[in-house]
Amino acid sequence: MVEIKVDPEKCNGCGTCVEVCPVSVYELQDVEGSKKSVPVNKDACIVCRSCEVQCPNQAITVIE
Repeated sequence: MVEIKVDPEKCNGCGTCVEVCPVSVYELQDVEGSKKSVPVNKDACIVCRSCEVQCPNQAITVIE
């Protein structure tokens, strides 16, 4: 099973991961008063790593 970690300290809520994920794993949600990426559909992840590679702040880690 895939593990997806989003570092809330690095995530700026830009939404890049939401846009590039082909299977809609991510959603922007309010976390402690600001928008952050949250992996809400981890089971759908196909480990393409688009989110990890394209995140401008290196906030996402995909672990197989």
